[in-house]
This record gives sequence, structure tokens and C-alpha cells, in this order.
Amino acid sequence: MRHTLSVLVNDQPGVLTRVAGLFSRRGFNIDSLTVGPAEEQGLSRMTITMLGDEATLEQVMKQLHKLIDVIKVQDITNEPMVERELLLIKIAANPTVRAEVTGIVEPFRASVVDVGRNSMIIQATGNREKNDALIELLRPYGIKEIARTGTTALVRSQLAKIKV
Repeated sequence: MRHTLSVLVNDQPGVLTRVAGLFSRRGFNIDSLTVGPAEEQGLSRMTITMLGDEATLEQVMKQLHKLIDVIKVQDITNEPMVERELLLIKIAANPTVRAEVTGIVEPFRASVVDVGRNSMIIQATGNREKNDALIELLRPYGIKEIARTGTTALVRSQLAKIKV
């Protein structure tokens, strides 16, 4: 199963290395990892996606809590969340197929961000499944390069329940 963890850490040199090393030492694989400044100065938020069963997840969370610079660890897999990744994909596209490619990317709310003599770069944001689907539709044109950010996610706001 794919799990999504939100990890709040001190913004210090070496924290990313220690977190990645924890996974490596235990033989666990990080599926994706994004890191950026958090809402409070001096803190960073890591969004880590990993594959594993419940026992693996429990072990990872216990080990993360032991790291000095880790402030908070949340498994947000089953929480209502907003989850996105950025995809940049360069495809072979001569002038005769550009309109066709544009027609493919529009329903994905993706955009063409660069056009070369024989290529195009498309930018898309969305969840992993959406971006995977776009890649598969563009594959017949010839993929030259792909860059993906990995998942970043936040738990959705909880609406107050109103009793009637």
C-alpha cells in the first residue's frame, strides 16, 4: 500500500540526510520526497510517500519520532487531503502535431510552457494518477524527458458540524 507522511522538522543542515538515511538503513524505499519551508520560520515540512504494509509504516513512524530534529510525524494517507505533484514533460512535436497535442493536454488543465522546433514542454499539476494518465496519452508522440516533483500534500480543513 502507498502511504503519505507529513513530517515537520527543524530547518537544519543534515536533517534530510538523516531522514533519508533512516529509510536506507532499514531497507525501506522512499517513493517520493518533497521538502520546503513550513508555516513557521525555522521549520520545514517533508511530504514522504512510501510503499509498504502497516508494520513497515509503524516502524518508519517510530524511527522518525526518534530523530532529534523531527517535530511531528503524521500518517495522512487516510485523511481527506489535497495532494499535488508538478510534472514537466518534453515530447517530440513537430508543427504538424502541436494542435493535436494541445487538444490532449487541455482536459488535464495542463499547459504548454515551451515550444521548440521539434519539441514541446508541457506542465501539469495534479495527483499522481492524473499525471500518469497524461504521460500515457503523450507517450506515442515520443517522450524526450520527464521531471516530476513528487507528492506534496496537506490535510483538508475540517468543516464544523452544524446541528439542525
